[in-house]
Amino acid sequence: MGKTNFEKLRVYQLSEKLADQVWEIVLGWNFFARITVGRQLVSDADSVGANISEGAGRGRFLDNKRFVRIARGSMNETQHWLRRAYKRSLLTDQQVGNLKPVIEELAPTLNAYLKSIGDVAGKSSGTRGTTSAKSS
Repeated sequence: MGKTNFEKLRVYQLSEKLADQVWEIVLGWNFFARITVGRQLVSDADSVGANISEGAGRGRFLDNKRFVRIARGSMNETQHWLRRAYKRSLLTDQQVGNLKPVIEELAPTLNAYLKSIGDVAGKSSGTRGTTSAKSS
């Protein structure tokens, strides 16, 4: 089965990497930690990629931008829950060391992707893409 367009995006690939790492970490937690912090953390990490893919499938620049903004919010929530997990001694220094480079690349890549939506169409089809890009 071939990759869909959103699967080829670096930002989506990074979101999958983060979500998979978070999942593996949370699986090792005790029951209480999994159903409290873990459930929210996994949900938020998965939501980053889910919103990127949903936005890409909408077919309109404004819709895509809206979903990428939601993905950015989910990214912030993921970082919040990772901070809580670390403070509560649920994350090891090694796990933090593995997650940190993914987050440090994903956050600015997500912002760059948001800024890029509509730019290509604006150059090839007049003002439609540039208007969409500026209306946010």
